[in-house]
Amino acid sequence: VKDTLCRPSLEPPLCYFLVGQTNLKSPQDIQVYVVNTNFTLRWKYTGNDTDVTFSAEYRWFEDFKVDGTEWKKLPGCQNDTRTECDFSSAITEYYDKHHLRIRTERREEVSPWSSIFEMTPYDIAQIGPPGIELQSINGVIKIKVSPPEANQVQKMWIDDLSFKYNLVIWENSSNAEFRSQSIFPTDKIYDLAPDTTYCLKVQATYPLESKEGLFSPVHCIKTTHKVNVTFCATNVSILALNMKFHLHWDNRYKQHVSYNVQYLSGYLKKLYDDYSVKWLNVPGCENITDTQCNFSSIITTVSGTFYLRVQAMIENNKSCLSNEVKVIPLVTNEIGPPGVKVDISDDVLLHIQIYPPGGSESEVMRDNYDFSYRILYWKNSSNNEEEIKMKEIKQTIGTISDLTPSTLYCVKVQAFSKAYNKSSHFSKEECIKTPGDKILPLVILATFVTAVVAVLLVAAPLIFVLYQAYSKIKYVFFPSCQPPLNIEGFGGQLFNSPYRPTAEEPIENFSIIETIITEDLNQIDFKDYKHSKQSSRDSGNYSNDDDTSGSKASEEMLEKEIV
Repeated sequence: VKDTLCRPSLEPPLCYFLVGQTNLKSPQDIQVYVVNTNFTLRWKYTGNDTDVTFSAEYRWFEDFKVDGTEWKKLPGCQNDTRTECDFSSAITEYYDKHHLRIRTERREEVSPWSSIFEMTPYDIAQIGPPGIELQSINGVIKIKVSPPEANQVQKMWIDDLSFKYNLVIWENSSNAEFRSQSIFPTDKIYDLAPDTTYCLKVQATYPLESKEGLFSPVHCIKTTHKVNVTFCATNVSILALNMKFHLHWDNRYKQHVSYNVQYLSGYLKKLYDDYSVKWLNVPGCENITDTQCNFSSIITTVSGTFYLRVQAMIENNKSCLSNEVKVIPLVTNEIGPPGVKVDISDDVLLHIQIYPPGGSESEVMRDNYDFSYRILYWKNSSNNEEEIKMKEIKQTIGTISDLTPSTLYCVKVQAFSKAYNKSSHFSKEECIKTPGDKILPLVILATFVTAVVAVLLVAAPLIFVLYQAYSKIKYVFFPSCQPPLNIEGFGGQLFNSPYRPTAEEPIENFSIIETIITEDLNQIDFKDYKHSKQSSRDSGNYSNDDDTSGSKASEEMLEKEIV
């Protein structure tokens, strides 16, 4: 072993350069305990030597990183005969890393250095016990708590307002029951038996770092009798629905009593000052005789905390203050049922319109509770075994499909908030009937159309045949064609030709009679006329060979006229 041993107590300091083997053992199990800004180094020594001392060194890790600063002697931990030492004066940087080591010494002989202990003071620090002041008055105990590092210049915990305090209280008796509760720096402890000695202790916690401190020493105090004031307001309670807040209380006093409702912002209780003079009257609830008050106007923030109390007053200017009640708006408030409207669409879907609790003006509730909705729906029938179905949605519009036609469905909705573990009552039932089945009308329509088409297919040929027969009959018995006018009026007599049906299209038969009239009727060549007539008869377009009788009659009549 090779090392240097210095004795700073000598003038000048004497240092030895040691070479050789030593029997001294190094310290083991090094630990550092930090309470607030108090630092204690502890270790174990397993050697048999009793005349040894211990010395420690340290280095600030930031210095070592920058300029390679070597180890320094740890103030308060040099040549210590005990297995612990206080080095609080050496540490001023609580958020930086430090290295510690220690060794055993005996005159000129030293042990090897222990393993290096690494620490960041703030990480391993404990919160010290708070200070306590007690006062017993009117059956309650008033307590005032001081922060753990009150009146200290150097502080590990900079923000005193971040501390919270836990109280443990019990009767000073053999069968005591311990009661725990959270308290403010200035607070009152209620529900205590009169003329009874209570003991208590207080612990500070630091929620930001999840740290729990040490309990204070135990303090004991005896309670007094509570003065019974009959006109005090009792049973003070809060009713809150959809962010509308009302305070209610009881009045057992038979004579005239007036009340002032007072409130205090919760952050004032976190301060270490006396807040008793900072209570304010609730607007509209001053000097009232009613036993209720609407205090919604003072709830200016949903993230804050408020405290309320009732001051009762009688004619001789005596007053009495009730117990305080605590209001955390979003926690104290209860959620009312939502509004619901149902409708059926053409495609047989049940549409559910949900109106959030509090109505359209209650934006505070919608923005902070982040509502979800639980929909219950069922068939409203005489069958009691009909299953109630449930559906959860985030939106304010829900749709339900797979509905039975011509069925009455009922719906009710519940609003709930997972963040606050709150739920409303169910809304009023809304019922609506689904339309009839559309398949049957479609079948009837298709059957009707098919029947019509079939009738048309059968009737069309029959109608065509009847129409043709009708046309033939009408043509035969009621012909539409008439003889030409020059023939029809010839000689003042009608000229009719009998109709004989043939295979070909009928052609009207008529004769053209050519007459030659001269000034001298005696010179008429009747033979030429007959020849002309014969020529006309030979023409197929203007004569009919079969109509001989008609031609002869015409010739005779013509001859008579000529004569």
